Amino acid sequence: MITRSIFGKPIETDAVLVKPEAVAFQNGVLEKKADGFYYTMKDEEIIYGLGENVRGINKRGWKYISSCADDPIHTEDKRSLYGAHNFIIISGEKNVGIFVDTPGKVVFDIGYTKYDTLHIQTETDDFEIYVIENATPDAVVTEFRKLIGKSYIPPKWALGYGQSRWSYFTSDEVREVVKQYRENHIPIDSLYLDIDYMENYKDFTFNPDSFADFDELVEEMKEQHIHLVPIIDAGVKKEDGYDVYEEGKENNYFCKDADGNDFVVGVWPGKCCFPDMLNDEAREWFGNKYKVLLDKGIDGFWNDMNEPAIFYSEKRMDEIFNKLAEYGKMNLDVQTFFACKDLVLGMSNNDEDYASFYHNYKGQKVCHKDVHNLFGYYMTRSASEAFDRIVPDKRILMYSRASYIGMHRYSGIWQGDNMSWWSHLLMNVKMMPSLNMCGFLYTGADLGGFGADVTEDLLIRWMSFGIFTPLMRNHSANGTRRQELYLFEQSKMFKDIISVRYKLIPYLYSEYMKAALNDTMMFRPLGFVYGKDEIARNVEDQLLIGDNVMVAPVYEQNAIGRVVYFPEKMKMLRFSEGSVTEEQIYEKGHHYIKMPLGDVCIFIRDGYILPIAEGGEYVDAVTSDSLTLYACGDAPAPYALYEDDGNTKEYDMANCRMLTLE
Repeated sequence: MITRSIFGKPIETDAVLVKPEAVAFQNGVLEKKADGFYYTMKDEEIIYGLGENVRGINKRGWKYISSCADDPIHTEDKRSLYGAHNFIIISGEKNVGIFVDTPGKVVFDIGYTKYDTLHIQTETDDFEIYVIENATPDAVVTEFRKLIGKSYIPPKWALGYGQSRWSYFTSDEVREVVKQYRENHIPIDSLYLDIDYMENYKDFTFNPDSFADFDELVEEMKEQHIHLVPIIDAGVKKEDGYDVYEEGKENNYFCKDADGNDFVVGVWPGKCCFPDMLNDEAREWFGNKYKVLLDKGIDGFWNDMNEPAIFYSEKRMDEIFNKLAEYGKMNLDVQTFFACKDLVLGMSNNDEDYASFYHNYKGQKVCHKDVHNLFGYYMTRSASEAFDRIVPDKRILMYSRASYIGMHRYSGIWQGDNMSWWSHLLMNVKMMPSLNMCGFLYTGADLGGFGADVTEDLLIRWMSFGIFTPLMRNHSANGTRRQELYLFEQSKMFKDIISVRYKLIPYLYSEYMKAALNDTMMFRPLGFVYGKDEIARNVEDQLLIGDNVMVAPVYEQNAIGRVVYFPEKMKMLRFSEGSVTEEQIYEKGHHYIKMPLGDVCIFIRDGYILPIAEGGEYVDAVTSDSLTLYACGDAPAPYALYEDDGNTKEYDMANCRMLTLE
């Protein structure tokens, strides 16, 4: 059962495609009070959801704020990350989904102020709320996904391993990285170009010195089965003679300040203007700019800085310099010193800046703060809609940093600028099902961590989990330890781990496509399947991937194994040096399993099959012609293997063939 209620005059988000007839809200599951909605949580109930956010799969015990935030330090005290995903599931005797559809801030106080109380509060009185009741959490998710539309489907090659760095500074550096991967026989399909491939950080340009041979580079990479994936940023450099800026200025395609002038901010290139992504004409114009790269053979992109990130605004910078001049003449005591420090630290991503520019959205002048969470969504939508116009039959890889529910139809997301911390490996694990609930299937974290210096053992453990995530990208920041796998002492171990990914591609692709086409999840908490098992419901460091297998990653330094909870009989497959070296049955219960560095353990559910391919050094080399079938149980159910060409949009569940254990 789904009910939709409207409060005030909501700003349309286009998150929901199928809208049930609206009804007056009645206190039932939720109680409506003057300051929001309330629900008294029972001790055994779990609160799932909220997509990209900190802390656990069970969101109880913290206050979360849906507001797309450019914040790379994802510590437990944070309340917002890069996405705004206002969907939760209350799971207990009943299972109830709640989606608050509004582009402004929403606060989810889930037992923070009062331990047993869920309190949902919107920034304005204008929003829609959906309440979905069904028998299981899985069923709630499917009902919700039918409202918000099908999930994005990437090209099949995008399930291969990708290497990234901020930045590869020249064409020759790109060539050298790819050369090392190929000579070391470490499987790879893509290499990412961060901001330094551009001319002075200008979108849709190429550095004339270091990437003068960009066209030749693209062709060379294609010959080696490597896809180049360039970054596109939200800010357009304010520079006379730069065609993108000149066109945006001439056609009033940029966001405006209160006086109707182009709103000027500082980002990578210095002073920039934001294209008004919420303006239909501006969005189409900006999307068409991707053709410059498509025409050169590029078939993948990542959109960044689209919360949008603001280093400073022109107005705020003037105010800061004037105030700093005053402080420079003072004897700074404790109060004035911290006031001076906070003045500078508050320069970026300031709420006052977000409240000082405007969009032309659906024919109305709208303050950015009221639609803040739509900016990244609509930027990425602009690209996806352009791809449909320019290359209508071809799948293009696209993923974004900022997002709102609805963007899942147009792209995936990566989980932002994380750190080389063991806690962020665990956060990656816990975030996968939460994002799947909100429709984001193509997702993954920066493997090894973006910021700080990775340790070799952390990277090994992270890769051992990352081989299961649809987006499998190793990305690191300028100034940190390099993370190209061939640079490490254990480079062969990395090769062996990545080879397991390529052996799993038929299964991972099948389960991804089934989740996308059937409005289900690829990654699920154990409690979604074993809902009557109290232990399984509270396990947060093991996941089901598809219907057939479970994984239990190691996420602690110096651990040589871990305790795994089996909610039913399962068969363990141990991959050592890239091949299956052990098969062992475990009965229901807790078992300690040794997992030395480099080993990958996969657990097959009772009555299910896992197909394993011979692998390859790039996705197109992986075939399903000679699969080895592993199973748990004597008479497992046939496995539906999904296959298509991986590039066009001719996808349908009829593309499955059944695999049976002889």
